[in-house]
Amino acid sequence: MKVDFWQLSRDPVEKVVALIAARVMDAGERLLVVSASPEQRQTISRKLWKAGPDSFLANGEAGAVGSENQPILLSETLDAPNTASHVIFADGEYREQSGFERVFLLFDDNTVEAARGIWRGLDGTDHLERAFFRQDGGKWVKVA
Repeated sequence: MKVDFWQLSRDPVEKVVALIAARVMDAGERLLVVSASPEQRQTISRKLWKAGPDSFLANGEAGAVGSENQPILLSETLDAPNTASHVIFADGEYREQSGFERVFLLFDDNTVEAARGIWRGLDGTDHLERAFFRQDGGKWVKVA
């Protein structure tokens, strides 16, 4: 499993989720976006529907009719009826999980200390790759 830490600085969380979601969809995979905040999930959903001038990223809320068919599912929990292989923790809160190939933890200045603790806590975990990404100007750069 891969765990990617993305430190938000310039771009808001919904823009970064849309960027990652587009890459996941281009790879033919499904995605679960987790946030405890219904308002944040709604903001992310709107951004995904308006992801680009010629495209949109179809998504739905977990528990809605047909949620198992959504390529991108937004949820408060890790339940993924859409059989997502990737998960984004959009609210900066890491959750213990299994069954995902790749995990993205988005964090900002308010959650940076918790993210550092999680990074250290995952050190030495078998079959786990960690990566750390930071924004340099407008470009995302892998720094660790």
